[in-house]
Amino acid sequence: MATVGIEAEPIPQEFSSSRVKRSLIVLVLVIVAVAALLVLVPGLASLRERFEGAKPAWLVLAAVLQVLSCASYVVAFRTVFCQQMSWRTSTEIGLSELAANSVLSVGGAGGLALGAWILRRGGVSPGHIGRRTVAFFLLTSLVNVSCLVVGGLGLATGLLSGASALLLGLVPTLAGLLAIGLALAAGPVTGAIAKRSRWPRLATTLRTLSEGVAEALNLLRHRQPLLAIGTGGYMLLDVAVLATGFAAFGSEVPAFGVLLVAYIVGQLGGLIPVPGGIGGAEGGLIAALVIYGVDATDAAVAVIAYRGVLLAVPAVLGFPALALLRSRLRAENHDIASCAPGEEVEVLGRGPVRKPQPA
Repeated sequence: MATVGIEAEPIPQEFSSSRVKRSLIVLVLVIVAVAALLVLVPGLASLRERFEGAKPAWLVLAAVLQVLSCASYVVAFRTVFCQQMSWRTSTEIGLSELAANSVLSVGGAGGLALGAWILRRGGVSPGHIGRRTVAFFLLTSLVNVSCLVVGGLGLATGLLSGASALLLGLVPTLAGLLAIGLALAAGPVTGAIAKRSRWPRLATTLRTLSEGVAEALNLLRHRQPLLAIGTGGYMLLDVAVLATGFAAFGSEVPAFGVLLVAYIVGQLGGLIPVPGGIGGAEGGLIAALVIYGVDATDAAVAVIAYRGVLLAVPAVLGFPALALLRSRLRAENHDIASCAPGEEVEVLGRGPVRKPQPA
């Protein structure tokens, strides 16, 4: 039996205290600028009136739903990466990832990158982290594209909107099916290319992608309830937060199919690498809602409220979690190394723990 001993590894520069502070400052400045525009620009009087008529109970519900969405993310993270890990550690890592996604300007990849550093710092091998990161990304994305297909079919047939919208329904349906097909083909294709590659680094990357796809499919075959609850709850509860944004300001909540498709299509704007996706995410989501027939003013008010909750709740929960976790990492008071496939290890506070074998 080995005793866990982990060489200290500094936190990556993009997650340093100075970088986080700069991102927070930029985020606050952008929020202040948006608030100033809403207050001072004469042409935005209708938006101001809507915000003044906010219903606090709906906003409280939105915050609760966002907390539940964060909890679902933690469940998904633990199920994919390591069920040997304690719930405390899983929660701290998951919330830290969500906080990174909410404020860091890394195009939406901040959370997974931070989680990879934490796991590596805790004693898990880069190869294992890489495979599980690919699997986690694919599984969470699978929920999105599956909902895109379901929502698109619902819009095309009228089952999820009350009136059929054939073209606006078929386009996202076909896009979702194409995305699923490409993801399934990525495994064997990247594996075959990796075997023929003359460049070791490229071959390693492609092999990791291929093995990650295989691990995602293996996790799906095991039909773990917690995986479905985690990945499904993370996205659908977020859509529910958007719905409360309409109700909170007296607007009619769009049909479920419209919300589902517009939400997923609109998320593409959040890929723009600015702190919190401010600007791109809002613009993409508002545009998608308007395309699907939602009033522009209703959409703008609901999206601004939704984005406020989406940025605030993960940050409030996640940064204290990250501070606690970094303290535990420095003191070696954690059980992360129990997730590394291999031998039995001695984990402080838990005694001997058998490392899980690869799935």
